[in-house]
Amino acid sequence: MIRSRDEHGAIPARTVRTLTRSVQFTLACALALALSACSVTRLDVPRPVSSAWTQPAATPLGQAYAAQLAGHAGKSGLHALPSGMEALGTRAALAEAAQQTLDLQYYIVRGDTTTQLLMARVLRAAQRGVRVRLLVDDLDAAGKDLDLATLAGFANIEVRVFNPFTSRGSFGLSQVLEFIGDSQRLNRRMHNKLWVADNAMAVIGGRNLGDEYFDASGEVNFSDLDMLVAGPVVAEISRSFDAYWNSEWAVPIQAFVAPVPAPETLARFEQDLHKRIEGFRDTDYARALREGGLGPTLRSGRITLTMAPVEAIADLPEKVAAGSETAGSRPVFAERVRPLIAAASQELILISPYFIPSTEGLAVLGALARRGVKVRVLTNSLASADVVPLAHSGYARHRESMLTAGLELHEMRPERLETIRSRLGQSSGAYLHTKAIVIDRRHVVVGSMNLDPRSRRSNTEIGLLADSPELGTTIGRLFDDAVQPTRAFRVSLANPQTPSADLLWATEENGQSVLYDEEPLVGFWRRLFSRLLGLVAPEDLL
Repeated sequence: MIRSRDEHGAIPARTVRTLTRSVQFTLACALALALSACSVTRLDVPRPVSSAWTQPAATPLGQAYAAQLAGHAGKSGLHALPSGMEALGTRAALAEAAQQTLDLQYYIVRGDTTTQLLMARVLRAAQRGVRVRLLVDDLDAAGKDLDLATLAGFANIEVRVFNPFTSRGSFGLSQVLEFIGDSQRLNRRMHNKLWVADNAMAVIGGRNLGDEYFDASGEVNFSDLDMLVAGPVVAEISRSFDAYWNSEWAVPIQAFVAPVPAPETLARFEQDLHKRIEGFRDTDYARALREGGLGPTLRSGRITLTMAPVEAIADLPEKVAAGSETAGSRPVFAERVRPLIAAASQELILISPYFIPSTEGLAVLGALARRGVKVRVLTNSLASADVVPLAHSGYARHRESMLTAGLELHEMRPERLETIRSRLGQSSGAYLHTKAIVIDRRHVVVGSMNLDPRSRRSNTEIGLLADSPELGTTIGRLFDDAVQPTRAFRVSLANPQTPSADLLWATEENGQSVLYDEEPLVGFWRRLFSRLLGLVAPEDLL
């Protein structure tokens, strides 16, 4: 059957909020122009240089996995973390197992329950002598200076914010004005995600720190993918972290919060942290986490690793220096992966929550399709997009061209939390957040990079490139499962013989095949707003 009428009568609340924010942003722009305001961020504050632990093989973690790594010279061990609960448990277990260092680098660090659980493990590690370095992008740190400074007040913990705003406090008008005055710099963000213990094991992938990334949110969850890694590639990951930590762009939180936290402040912070964790212990989620027994399994070296040649691909922190022509400003991630994509011989799988190919990229994908390579894409539908429809509008303007070029397009369908306990990455999430590339089910890329202009040009990114048929097969099967008609829309041209803007979305509902002839499962206003954005939004801002 074909359904074209919107089945939701009311204007979505998120659309109303989006329109309100658009009006507010317009007024802020007008005010900024009137004031001709411009802020200069102070970056020349003292920052002690430090580096990764130099003897990872001598630590308990290094020794626990030495037997698996033995006999695989030059190779690293990988273990996919498609489950949000397993990804959380792995981070907690690494914090508990660390004896020397914990290096954490994130774009987003929420203040919610799972983050508090992890921070409690981190604090406990620091209290037994582990050196902790936490690097957070300042876009998310807005309004959290006091909390971050309090955390940094504990012995053995250092906190730095990356590419900071001069204006502090919750993100508001002052930050908007500063952004307008210094947008070339402040529009460039650190999107990396790392959790490294003793320079011996690391978790790297698409997850930030927050309930929605670990299947613990009651409303919105993300389908995502991380990798647990051990072996020589961890040293490459740590070198990248050190480069960011010691760069001019990483500023100690103390630069913005002058008073040193008093002992009673630290005691209250720790008490509140443990009180919140105690309230979490009796939940079904916490019980399932404990019953999984992941901590003892990881610490004893009993997690099975897939051995393969692996390299870390990381942008340099200098990428945030807008207008720079130095080698450090180049998009290293994109430059390294594109030749591998162009060399695909049978199949190319692209998974990204935001998929906006460049003109050059689309030409490469089209050439692959013309020589018989199956180019298969999974991204979010308009109904499942987790943010305002800006990024989706950038993708939508290219759909006709991608389909005409022979690409296979799938869009994730939103579902109720209780109905989707198994989907891409075995995640209960409603929205796609996985970033992965699989070439001929052999070469695998997993990391923080979305396949869009922002990740290519503006944000810094990091990921892993592995030559592993075993891992390629595993993620390929997850993709095959995720694009089943019960879980995704298959997008096609309404009339392939005479291409036009008319598209169809095929899916399956209640055991029946369903065909939509306009953006499915969204209201009129959201659909209209997305189309308008597609007409006016500059692609380099998407």
